[in-house]
Amino acid sequence: MIFSCLSEKKLDNFSRGTEYAMHEKQYVQVDEHGVMRIGTTRVMLDALVAGFEQGHSPETIQQQFPALSLKEVYGAITYYLSHRDDVQAYLKRQEALWKALRAEAEKQASPVVKYLQALRVADVPDAS
Repeated sequence: MIFSCLSEKKLDNFSRGTEYAMHEKQYVQVDEHGVMRIGTTRVMLDALVAGFEQGHSPETIQQQFPALSLKEVYGAITYYLSHRDDVQAYLKRQEALWKALRAEAEKQASPVVKYLQALRVADVPDAS
């Protein structure tokens, strides 16, 4: 009888733990554009991962992004560490996208941007 009560208590704790895990907060969300963002903020996971890989502490990262709580920073880092391959694949796709967007922007640069680029190439000092 004692054993059955003990087993039921363990099962109850297990059930509660499973229920908690099912309702656990998601610290990384994918928005409508396929961008991984932290929680409900506009902060991209890319920025957090870059800071983390540069050796910044979670507290320093949180100071850099005041929209995030320290709990969200730790949660996003945990997500990154738990899904490293998926996040690295996402980061590679993001880099390719940004490269393509930069190339497109350079093709369609405004006259002012083209003039400034020409100045840079000609190594003309600023007129300040």
